[in-house]
Amino acid sequence: MKDFIKSVENSTVYDVAEVSELTFAPQLSARFKNNIYLKREDEQPIFSFKLRGAYQKISTLTKDQLYKGVITSSAGNHAQGVALAAKKLGITAVIVMPVATPKIKVKSVERLGSKVVLHGDVYDDAYQYAKQLEKEQDMVYIAPFDDIQTVIGQATIGKEILDQLQNVDLVFVPVGGGGLIAGVAGYIKSMNDKVKIIGVEPEDSPTLHHAMRDGKRTILEEVGRFADGVAVKQIGEVTFEFAKKYVDDVVLVSNDQMCAAIKDIYEDVRSISEPAGALSTAGMKKYIDENQIENLNIVSINSGANVNFDRLRYIAERADLGEYTEAIIAATIPEKPGSFLKFCNLLDNHSITEFNYRYAPTEEAHIFVGVGLSNGLAEKDELIEKLSKSFDIVDMSDNSMAKTHIRHMVGGRASAANEVVYRFEFPERPGALLRFLMKIGSQWNISLFHYRNHGADFGRVLIGLQSDNVQELEKRFDELGYFYKNESDNKAYQYFL
Repeated sequence: MKDFIKSVENSTVYDVAEVSELTFAPQLSARFKNNIYLKREDEQPIFSFKLRGAYQKISTLTKDQLYKGVITSSAGNHAQGVALAAKKLGITAVIVMPVATPKIKVKSVERLGSKVVLHGDVYDDAYQYAKQLEKEQDMVYIAPFDDIQTVIGQATIGKEILDQLQNVDLVFVPVGGGGLIAGVAGYIKSMNDKVKIIGVEPEDSPTLHHAMRDGKRTILEEVGRFADGVAVKQIGEVTFEFAKKYVDDVVLVSNDQMCAAIKDIYEDVRSISEPAGALSTAGMKKYIDENQIENLNIVSINSGANVNFDRLRYIAERADLGEYTEAIIAATIPEKPGSFLKFCNLLDNHSITEFNYRYAPTEEAHIFVGVGLSNGLAEKDELIEKLSKSFDIVDMSDNSMAKTHIRHMVGGRASAANEVVYRFEFPERPGALLRFLMKIGSQWNISLFHYRNHGADFGRVLIGLQSDNVQELEKRFDELGYFYKNESDNKAYQYFL
């Protein structure tokens, strides 16, 4: 490790990067009874840490390699890092990005002077095409994480943390392909093995978590797309070797918990993180709660702030659920005068954040209610227990279909024969919804449809189809190649639609 430490300490990343601030977070610190600091990589020139590894790698290329130019594949932040490094060194750069990449990231790369090639629906498609162009155009491929020079560049963050804070107990690091955690953990542990390094991943993209559990690199069948900056199916080979040796634990968090962390960071430093950027703070909060930690010096790496403005609608909707300051419940009440009043009286002084209802010509009515909370999960459990003594109550706070679709659809039930309901995710781009419908075809009658564009890379659709042959229907879905899930047994659907 001596050569690694020497390379980190002699790194040239500061030709383009800045020593980012280590900012004390007063509100988080007070709430969680620890001294919490945010490592502000969101303040770098490209609003992400990725320029460190990209520049470190490119700056070590030979003159002949630089003359050929560089190429990479990326959904965003690594692309900007390569583009900035190429501009600084005056070389040609080609960036292959998925077609669904948000415009804010595409335009940022183009402004830095690199050529953008849009190809494929997901990162893996872009990667394969970039490797093809690498051979055809004789360029040098710049790996986003699985390269020792990239790891050295990211490790400069670890060096800065030890320079900025004398006594560090815990460092929380977001994990995608592993370049950041490999560098930070490798450097910090080599200098002070008493510091604990905790990786944080989304629940639906647990690449390092599964690799640590299984003792080998595993390939995930699907990865979540909300935190697109860490949407990687397999941890890197180089980076996993570092992680096995230096990472103490891995925490998994939900999308809602990431949204809550984005809100927490904003309230402390007035910066809006991207989901992957707030990942480590979400994991930090969960880890503190689960392990009853107090009075420690804790660092959370705020890794990036490249978020589409349109996505803030979705983030704001989910933040309260992730912070457990809101609960979503379905209540079955008698369809008769006075039922509403009785239900509301049982809520006592809880604020109602949402109330959806439509008359049903039956003896029972289903209502969809959002309730404000001030004391987290314990308060929610107590409220649901109280309401359940008088009404049939279902907690919908963790029901993805209810949160994404149903809360915007309550308005009546239909008697559609042989109806089956599916939730889909497909790459978002102009005309994507039309192409999705064309691929579904006209063989089955559409009996229900809901779609909302959140400015994300992937569109989310809830669709009902009338079919007496589900096997044949799902065979068509398999051919589409999109994520889908049968939601016909979901309580939210059965109650409200």
